[in-house]
Amino acid sequence: MGETIDVVAFELGGTRYALDILLAREIVEMMPVTPVPRAPPHVSGVINLRGEVTNIIDLGTLLQTPEDQTVQNKKIIVLVPDVAGGSNIGMIVDDVHSVMQVAEKDIEEMDSTLCREAYVKGIIRAGTTTDEEGIGGDLIIWIDIKKALEDLGCL
Repeated sequence: MGETIDVVAFELGGTRYALDILLAREIVEMMPVTPVPRAPPHVSGVINLRGEVTNIIDLGTLLQTPEDQTVQNKKIIVLVPDVAGGSNIGMIVDDVHSVMQVAEKDIEEMDSTLCREAYVKGIIRAGTTTDEEGIGGDLIIWIDIKKALEDLGCL
């Protein structure tokens, strides 16, 4: 039997994404975010999460995905501090779907040129439903959040 990888599946702009479960500390309901003056567009601001100041990144802006104005109950995925060099960072997403185990055989590696620019570790084939031509099934973009944070200068 092949290896499996645990990921958190979430939605952003109508597209499903995933990140390694070991990078997520917790998932919290959206709360008021205090803006930070002159912050880059992807930085929404900060929140007080149980006495800890946590930096909040708008993941949709960072990944340049279309914003879904109809989403009302957004979530914040709070990352483990080790991911961001000891800083507390949370990412705003439209919704969190589940924690899932993915077999390595269900992960398609991406071309290295695209991965470097798009923060993509791979594409997860989550669904097995296909039509007669073999087209279909759910695809989930497995993002490399560590690489994105490195490019932002967080590490």
